[in-house]
Amino acid sequence: MAEPPVTDRMATDPRTGGSVAVGTKPGDLQPADVRASDLAIGIDFGGSGIKGAVVDVRSGKVVGNRLRFPTPQPSMPSDVVGVVEELVRRLVGPWDPNEGDAFPVGVGIPAAIRNGVTLTAANIDPGWIGYPAERDLGLATGRTVAVGNDADVAGVAEIRFGAGRYQRGLVFVLTIGTGVGTALFIDGRIVPNTELGHLELKGRDAEELVAESARARLGLGWREWAAGFDAYLHELERLFWPDLFILGGGASKRADNYLQFLTVETPIALATFRNNAGIVGAALVAQERRAQVAALAARGPLP
Repeated sequence: MAEPPVTDRMATDPRTGGSVAVGTKPGDLQPADVRASDLAIGIDFGGSGIKGAVVDVRSGKVVGNRLRFPTPQPSMPSDVVGVVEELVRRLVGPWDPNEGDAFPVGVGIPAAIRNGVTLTAANIDPGWIGYPAERDLGLATGRTVAVGNDADVAGVAEIRFGAGRYQRGLVFVLTIGTGVGTALFIDGRIVPNTELGHLELKGRDAEELVAESARARLGLGWREWAAGFDAYLHELERLFWPDLFILGGGASKRADNYLQFLTVETPIALATFRNNAGIVGAALVAQERRAQVAALAARGPLP
């Protein structure tokens, strides 16, 4: 799935009131083509950018423009919550107020998460450790919010609609960007918060050597970088004996530069949604949360 070009335009920074470049990409569908009841908002919070879009949860397709704000530096929770609030406001703009108020929001965060609280902070401000992300994002947006580990939600998109659809056995979805995220699925069911980008490799945290950001930081050519990434895949293969690796994140857009240098026996597939997987998966998680909330409301108060 080819990535459409990014168009930058100026907008108001929700934190400072100054100007900021907002990247936009056209979606697969237009608002007139879908029903609001089938839609959810997916937000992908990364080390360099916070991206969001409305998603048709029946098909996994992006509706309208995908928007991207630069990640605040430092990425303190209060600043990121402000950006997410602004993204949500802009994304529901094409719908009338009654329809827009119904959109649930899913947010993928580069952290281990339990019960809506972020427990770690990978490539983001340490203020996220122990932060009640789901609660505060819900208060800020006034919507049903579900948060999840960024790689986990990207994996949900690939297992539901993408390269892992109908795949049995053990599947790794790897997001290769500012860091390395891992999502582990067994027969389509997720094992959450694996964080295996932090395995030790050559005496260091693996993502310090094999993230896409590491290639630029270390000044490596694609072949040199691929050698380290291949060693990392071999370590995952040795420990887990997976049936499939799915490669996503920013580096998936340039896979032609390194796939020929990988030597693992496990089959490798490129993420169908490429760099949109986190957005789509977050929206799917939000839709599931909305269904759970509706089911609990239908039961009424406990006796």
